[in-house]
Amino acid sequence: MPIDLRQVAAISGMNGLYRVVAPTRTGVIVESLSDKPQRLVAQARQRMSLLDEISIYTTDEETTVPLAEVFDRINEKFGDNLPLSEKPADSEYKAFLEAVMPDFDEERVYVSDMKKLANWYKIVKQHIGFKEAEKAEKPKKAEKAEKPAKAAKAETEATDAKPEAEEGKKATKKK
Repeated sequence: MPIDLRQVAAISGMNGLYRVVAPTRTGVIVESLSDKPQRLVAQARQRMSLLDEISIYTTDEETTVPLAEVFDRINEKFGDNLPLSEKPADSEYKAFLEAVMPDFDEERVYVSDMKKLANWYKIVKQHIGFKEAEKAEKPKKAEKAEKPAKAAKAETEATDAKPEAEEGKKATKKK
């Protein structure tokens, strides 16, 4: 089963990317996307961002470009060979993003964001790939373009609300 960006998350305070495996009562079980995958529980208090919900700011105030589209642009333009040296300078990151997205907003997209973008692209390229994802995503996008974002948001809200609801039930039973 190919992984898509709706199942991949970045967790605040933790390096790398994680595949969402299943919700738990106190958080979410995730598996690291690395050469030696590890499963762990991301607690509800940790900030987790699904890659499908992340976008890059553009100079047009009302427009952002979804991360999946930015990854596709990088893949089309560079493939496996990103134009970055082993220890890139800030100017190299800016030139890299400008080559892919000439209209990115330089005031709101920081170099740290560009570093994450390059790192995340390498991880996604290695562990998920783009050819399989494109074939699987094109028919779905034509049917319902807005459903993934709404479903992911609803799933996140449901996961956050579930522990509270269960605690309320336990408190009621004790009385």
